Amino acid sequence: MKKLWTLVLVLCLAFSLTACDGSGVSPDGGAAGGEAEHASTGFELTAVLASEPDTLDPAQNWTTDGATYILHMFEGLMKQGKPEQDGGAAEIVCGQAESYDISEDGLTYTFKLRDDIFWSDGEPVTAGDFVYAWRRLVDPQTASYYGYLLDMVENGAAIYNGELDPEALGISAPDERTVVVRLHTPCAYFLEICANFSTVPVREDLITQLGDAWATSPDTYVSNGPYKMSEWAHDSYIKCVPNEYYYGVEALGPDTITFRLMDDNNAMLAGYNSGEIDFLWSFPTDELPGLIESGQVSIVPNLGCNFISFNTAQTPFKDARVREALSLAIDRDYIVEFVSQGGETPAAALVPPGIGDAPGSANDFRTVGGDYFSLTADDYAKNCEEARSLLAEAGYPGGKNFPLIKYIFNTADLNQTIAEAVAYMWQTELGIATELSNMDWNVYLDTRSAGDYDAAKDGWSSDYSDAMAFVEMFVTNGTNNPANYLDAGLDQLAAAAKMESDLGRRAELMHQAEDRIMEEAVIAPLYFYTNVYMLQDTIRGMYYSPLGLFFFSYCQEQ
Repeated sequence: MKKLWTLVLVLCLAFSLTACDGSGVSPDGGAAGGEAEHASTGFELTAVLASEPDTLDPAQNWTTDGATYILHMFEGLMKQGKPEQDGGAAEIVCGQAESYDISEDGLTYTFKLRDDIFWSDGEPVTAGDFVYAWRRLVDPQTASYYGYLLDMVENGAAIYNGELDPEALGISAPDERTVVVRLHTPCAYFLEICANFSTVPVREDLITQLGDAWATSPDTYVSNGPYKMSEWAHDSYIKCVPNEYYYGVEALGPDTITFRLMDDNNAMLAGYNSGEIDFLWSFPTDELPGLIESGQVSIVPNLGCNFISFNTAQTPFKDARVREALSLAIDRDYIVEFVSQGGETPAAALVPPGIGDAPGSANDFRTVGGDYFSLTADDYAKNCEEARSLLAEAGYPGGKNFPLIKYIFNTADLNQTIAEAVAYMWQTELGIATELSNMDWNVYLDTRSAGDYDAAKDGWSSDYSDAMAFVEMFVTNGTNNPANYLDAGLDQLAAAAKMESDLGRRAELMHQAEDRIMEEAVIAPLYFYTNVYMLQDTIRGMYYSPLGLFFFSYCQEQ
């Protein structure tokens, strides 16, 4: 799904003022107003995304399942809006804002808030709620993974790095219905950031009173989106009901949306087959090919890359030749065809297809950048020959004296089978042995964060449609830098790209940054993601985002 947000910026600059909705009706068809009534349909939807989330605080969450929960209960200035086509991809439309204005230089965004926006306890949402939330997001005291998303906002990076106070952030509220954001350079994807789960408003009074505990109970989890939390049975389910104060409440579908919290793929599929579960996106590995062949599974694009991170901070993985040898010895075609089997595309790069390149280009970023090594089956043997040569140059001919590789991954059927396949390839082609460590998710995160690994099963789904979402993972001290990679040259390229107003030149810098990551073999890309899911045939109105998100607020049962 190509999203050339650079063209969006050009159009915005050309017309300056964009009225998202001036009729008092929500973009999704709901009626405006304060407290309204959701017409009961008797439809209770149940979806399974993952097990117990670590947090549902918008500023501290960093998982796709957490983002999905949050975006059903919160809404930003912009939102992932329902498309006209049933089951289609979401569109960025106005959310809590009714319109926005962009200055001619592309540096100042002025959002006018709707008059009919309220919190789930009936209190009005104000511009100050956004100012507080954005300052909190970049405040180092919050320890947010996603504070860097506001790097394009004036002083955002300096605050996140602890160099300035949060009050210096380029966001203000001239009055209760106006939010003004000042950027330091034009940003083609800024409206996507305004629809991100991390930039939704939050309640200062509750957070001041309760601290992190505000986001742990339905009693205090006050939200402003289409649904609100009614129950949270930890490690069992999260139940949401329509927010009677939401401006579009009358158009909402399910009477309840229950997110079951599960990690057993076999139990999930059994629940789906029995009709207890309406949606799932995780499957037993051995069942998936048959489900796809029978047409029961849907496959849609995802702007993400599955890869192996190498711990570049320790020997022998400090040596780029070692990392490249291990990467070249992996047969991606085999993994996609016989292991993952979810319609994925073998990856020979970091940034996935579907992300726009320079303005005016008919191609996307991946088409312009191309592959960094051959993916053909005929060339795999040549790749392995080159891998053995690189390993010998690094001092490990035939794998002699190479230490046992500690390969970590989190508990999941697919991660296990991928790890086994990769370990077999490294042993067969390079003579290198691997110790596989299967860990619970939180243990995995702690182990990787501590650097107690050699290779780690990783992946990333983009938070916005731009190559920067992948490049900035590997900057020095980045919160999502899984390889502990330190490269001043990459840091300079990423910083320059963030400051570059010429979008053509910016694209060149982004390609140079990806070149640096791939030529240093910081990661071994495996495949580009897809979203694979099952939805009961009787349900209509679900839509998705290529960022890996699914939305159920307007589902109907037929």
